[in-house]
Amino acid sequence: MTAIMECPDYSEFQETLRSMRKPHDIIVNTINAVVSTHSLPTDDTVACKNLHEKLGAGNSQREKFIRNCITITTDRVKQLKEHREAHLDDLQISKQLRAEQTKLRMLQVELTVEDLIKERTAKVFNERCRQYYKPL
Repeated sequence: MTAIMECPDYSEFQETLRSMRKPHDIIVNTINAVVSTHSLPTDDTVACKNLHEKLGAGNSQREKFIRNCITITTDRVKQLKEHREAHLDDLQISKQLRAEQTKLRMLQVELTVEDLIKERTAKVFNERCRQYYKPL
């Protein structure tokens, strides 16, 4: 993902984020699939290491996606505020500004949700993989 990418409308943003969060939503099933009770510990070490790297890359990608949308929306809010100041009688601009401000607040909440998802995933990962792999 590049730093200067578009931010989709909020419903598309949520759908993309939902898709990006899928590995975290099914973390228990994923760990159960990669860490078997009958495999060699070295196999589990490699599996846990690979899973940790995959989850970390997903975390980074989602955070960049969210932060990029926050930056774009923040810029849009600033532009709309300036435009509103120049056109005080234009109710449409005020309406657009309120919508963008609401979107910005929802995007900021997504960062908090990300923290909760990372925390939950780390807990599950550590419960199942700590004896095989300890991230640095």
